[in-house]
Amino acid sequence: MTLAPFVRIVAQGKGRARPLTQTEAQAAMALILAGKAAPEALGALLMVLRLRGETDSEIAGFTAALRAATRLPDTVKGADLDWPCYAAGRTRGAPLFLLAAKLVAQAGYRVALHGWNSHQGGTADLRRALQELPLEGGGLSYTPLELLNPAAFDLLRLRDTFGLRSCINTVLRMWNPLAAPVSVQGVFHPTYRGLQSRAAVLLGDQDLLVIKGGGGEFERHPGKEIILFGRRKGTELDARAAPLLQDDARRLHEPDHPLDLGAIWSGAQDDAFARTTVTGTAALALWSLQAAPTLPAATTLATKLWQQRHSQNRSSL
Repeated sequence: MTLAPFVRIVAQGKGRARPLTQTEAQAAMALILAGKAAPEALGALLMVLRLRGETDSEIAGFTAALRAATRLPDTVKGADLDWPCYAAGRTRGAPLFLLAAKLVAQAGYRVALHGWNSHQGGTADLRRALQELPLEGGGLSYTPLELLNPAAFDLLRLRDTFGLRSCINTVLRMWNPLAAPVSVQGVFHPTYRGLQSRAAVLLGDQDLLVIKGGGGEFERHPGKEIILFGRRKGTELDARAAPLLQDDARRLHEPDHPLDLGAIWSGAQDDAFARTTVTGTAALALWSLQAAPTLPAATTLATKLWQQRHSQNRSSL
């Protein structure tokens, strides 16, 4: 079978084209991941969906195929929390969410980060931050996309060919390769919050939290109200969380406020905005894991973890 029938469905013309069903989308992505799709057909399919916008069923079907095709390396273990890191932006600053993930791991949860951000430079480079700071271990792990699934990595890198992102960015956020019971996801464009939440319903996912985060990562802006999408114990989530800091319109990543991730973690650099970003992001993840019954209680827990971060983890930091 070729990809041509699926391209025909979505691109055969006004009044005749239609979205792929979930079953069709899963079959199409299975062909793509197996290397059985002609590059011209692959490009046509992805760019038609890019122009038209992907549906819930298409994202769910593509994600289901990626999950079915995943064969994890022996070195990759299970997880309690899935934390995808696939920022699309090229102007991010220090990955403060990494410190938030460490706090969640210190609470006793296995946190699995995965992704790719090598197109970002300088302080935004997550892999460089992990190399410079001994944060992995003690429940926190990071696995690069090219190790988890080389075929999916090739699809993501097609952005260099198209000059545009594709639905693969969304699918990778939905992927949850370790089948963790809870997932936290960030988006850059607000409309994708609902898309990912609705696709999760079709996939049968029970617990996930989706927010508009810094550069598309799961990272809370402490000076803004945030809208919470997703699923909690199988029930649709649509809530709001008030700002943690008042009268602070600062962006998460400003050249005038350079942040040193290692200095913030060690305490050598004390920046209230950065610190609240970390604890606020950790609180959302802890609440998603039901480590606390309410978001304010999760915020209290995250703050306590921050205050005790060195005493709790001296062996690895």
